[in-house]
Amino acid sequence: MDQKSEKMLKELSPRKIVIPILVGLAVMVYLFYSSSKDISAEDFEKIKENIINVNIWWVIFAVLVLFLRDFGYMYRIRNLTHKHLNWVASFYVIILWEFASAVTPSVVGGTAVAVFILNKEKIPFGKSIAYVMLTAVLDNLFFVVASTLVILFMGTDIFPDNNHSMMLMGYQLNLEQIFLVSVSLIAIYTLFMGGALFFAPKAFKRILIGLTSLPFLTRWRESAVQSGNDMIIASEQLRGQKISYWLKAVISTLVIWSARYLMLNCLINAFLHVDLTQGNWDDWYQQAIIFARQIIMWIVMLISPTPGSSGTAEYFFQSFFDEFFTAPGLVLVVALFWRLFTYYAYLIFGAIVLPNWVKRVFYKKRTS
Repeated sequence: MDQKSEKMLKELSPRKIVIPILVGLAVMVYLFYSSSKDISAEDFEKIKENIINVNIWWVIFAVLVLFLRDFGYMYRIRNLTHKHLNWVASFYVIILWEFASAVTPSVVGGTAVAVFILNKEKIPFGKSIAYVMLTAVLDNLFFVVASTLVILFMGTDIFPDNNHSMMLMGYQLNLEQIFLVSVSLIAIYTLFMGGALFFAPKAFKRILIGLTSLPFLTRWRESAVQSGNDMIIASEQLRGQKISYWLKAVISTLVIWSARYLMLNCLINAFLHVDLTQGNWDDWYQQAIIFARQIIMWIVMLISPTPGSSGTAEYFFQSFFDEFFTAPGLVLVVALFWRLFTYYAYLIFGAIVLPNWVKRVFYKKRTS
């Protein structure tokens, strides 16, 4: 195993799951403690009753859409790689990619590790970079377009009434302001990366070299040159693709994120015992609000400095969805289940899968 591989595997070390789990649980304990003064004995009984009588069918639906999301990820990476990856390889790639994202800050993501994983699955380095960059552009484009549509059709009422605030770069910002900062940064990044990837990779390299010519940025000049070269290689790999290639990439991205958001709809419905078969307009509108708020919340979470938005996600979940629950504290119970399904499960599962993948890609040939 070479030195670069050892470095990347350190980024995937199962020991890294300890910090995000502790951070997330610490925030949950704090939120439960802060809410405890508002929870009466009667409220506690309501919470217990909701947990005991949770609608199992909605929980099953939540698990199914979670599988749909993962299948969408696997389908997309297979399509992007022209089916170079079989389903088994796609499974390993997606689980470990999710794991890498879960143990790194949201603002950083698991991009470098994802390139490494694809490369070890016998996809050339240039193509690996291209596929990872493309998925980042597709996902970010979804965030920008979907959030814009949500604001256009639902207005600023999509933000919760309890508009909590937090410190960001020394400033006290409310949820709307944090959203505007985050979505603006994502839009700029997507425009810049998309333009470089599809239209002007050489210009992108020149810009990076120019920026790192400044006295206080010269230490990053070598990395800038490498990033510029990677962008040129990635751009060359994506030229001349058929329309069907791009359609499948876009549709699978829509399925992935829609399934991710619908999972929470199902989970909330399970605890609130929502019955959508009655054709009640208010119930359906509530589903739309829950779905739309997740788009906004996810963008807010992307600026989190903690691994996998640990702690930040739990805090904002309460802010965005507290009003849907009549029993104080029940929102935190649902938040715990939500994170268990969408975050902690991937931390644990990734740590279990990793050793098998290492044996598969590093030692299979040696032992055969």
